[in-house]
Amino acid sequence: MIKRLYLSLFILIFCGGRLLAQSPPAWAGGADLNDISFGFHFDYINSSYKFFKQSDWRKPYYYSETGKYLTDSLNSITSAGSPGFAVGFIVRYRITDHLEVRSTPSLAFADRTITYKYATASQNVDKSVHASQVEFPLLLKLKSDRIGDFRAYLLGGVKYSYGLSADKTNDDPNLSPLEKQVINKRGYASYEAGIGCDIYFEYFKFSPELKISNSFGNVLVPGTDPYSQPIQKLLLQSLVFTIYFE
Repeated sequence: MIKRLYLSLFILIFCGGRLLAQSPPAWAGGADLNDISFGFHFDYINSSYKFFKQSDWRKPYYYSETGKYLTDSLNSITSAGSPGFAVGFIVRYRITDHLEVRSTPSLAFADRTITYKYATASQNVDKSVHASQVEFPLLLKLKSDRIGDFRAYLLGGVKYSYGLSADKTNDDPNLSPLEKQVINKRGYASYEAGIGCDIYFEYFKFSPELKISNSFGNVLVPGTDPYSQPIQKLLLQSLVFTIYFE
């Protein structure tokens, strides 16, 4: 009797484990079953700068052509997060059931703001850097086992960004130093890392994702104006929320 009970429990556990381990329905149009698949995405971007300042960044700006100081001494240089957005598509290649490589080219529009505060408060100013660029990320995606219609993932990789138009504002000889802008390099590389999850529906896969994207090096074009001169190096950092449809 006891042997029969043990045998029944063994069969129940073994068969139950096999049943639980069965693959869930191949929903989402079978995207995970194909080696190559495509989709599209929408991004919300929040961008700001990290500053490395010159040793004498506080000193007033002296304009040699007039022999006068155009600004008072600086108290601070800061950058609050500024919103932007991007749209693009996905090209995905499956390496294994838990690892894939993907590229998500996109068209991004994101403004960044730098705030300068001086000893004389009336001189305080916000300088905006307008960016319209194409982005070419290459990422590895590490996926968990699928649990029903859900799976989590981690991803990381690199991205190259290139501006669609060069900013020529500071080339105008009629501009006074106080009218000039902070200029960024037209092309630069970044690293990206994030987390997300895949949610399976009958005909598509929906994936919300949160990641950071930080430039590898300096994105500042050096200048002799009052706003570029105090900065030694400018790094771009972004927080990106993305939704994918595959």
